[in-house]
Amino acid sequence: MERTEQFVGIDISKKQLDLAIHPLHTGEVVAHTEAGILHVVERLRALQPARIVLEATRGFERGLVRALAAAQLPVIVVNPRQVRDFAKATGQLAKTDTLDARVLARFAEAIRPALRPVPDAAMEEARALLARRRQLIDMVTAEKNRLERAAAPLQPHIQRHITWLCTELTRVQADLDASIQQSPIWQTQHDLLQSVLGVGPVMSRTLLAELQELGTLTHKQIAALVGVAPLNHESGTLRGRRHVWGGRAPVRAALYMATLVATKWNPVIRRFYHHLQASGKAKKVALVACMRKLLVILNAMLKHRRPWCHTAEPVGTGA
Repeated sequence: MERTEQFVGIDISKKQLDLAIHPLHTGEVVAHTEAGILHVVERLRALQPARIVLEATRGFERGLVRALAAAQLPVIVVNPRQVRDFAKATGQLAKTDTLDARVLARFAEAIRPALRPVPDAAMEEARALLARRRQLIDMVTAEKNRLERAAAPLQPHIQRHITWLCTELTRVQADLDASIQQSPIWQTQHDLLQSVLGVGPVMSRTLLAELQELGTLTHKQIAALVGVAPLNHESGTLRGRRHVWGGRAPVRAALYMATLVATKWNPVIRRFYHHLQASGKAKKVALVACMRKLLVILNAMLKHRRPWCHTAEPVGTGA
């Protein structure tokens, strides 16, 4: 007899892990501790499910994901919005930890999300440093805005805080550089990416930490993953413009800033940008198209391990 495939959903909170196994309709609740994680790994190793799906939960999932990946189990971290949309589509409106685990297991069976490489410790550290960098920049901006409107007695206090934040920002950036330099593979990729006019250290670091798939997917797949692929929005006689949405916001934000620079200094992107504007495209539409083109070029460069050529686009940008 053929073995029935099993799909596991795990709802994660700070204190407990709720497991649901589909189609066995069984479940279990264990403490979110080292012992609890070990118990989950041993049980799922014996079960050998086709998919283990859990949501990104503000970092609470990292320990479990690392343990499952180390055991070579098929774990996938999915976007919570996707799961909630799936739950609503199936009529599951109530929400508890147990129900959420069941929905995740059903989602795993119905959608069968693609397996992705799980970040190692170095990658997670780089992501954490990038997130901290963004937080510090936001705090510096907020404090500078307050400084402009603050009463005179408060301005020295705010200025001291800005100075401290800037010092911390410098330290975080130095730690990011050190993490890249410690990995020969990362350093090679970092140098390749920065050979493109318009791509600076921030863009390169963001791509290395937040977009591990770069260089392994087709041009359509990488554009959709980041959220710069135009998607149709049509029904019946309704015909409208295509829109971009979803994707990885940190990557898209860095790509936007890099593209702004590239439209001025990168000959390929600048020529493409002006061509689109001359064809009647709105500036915003042209800029998003340039974001996609720049991303496709970077994807092809890492795929073929070829540096940027200032006189021509890298071979294989449409692969």
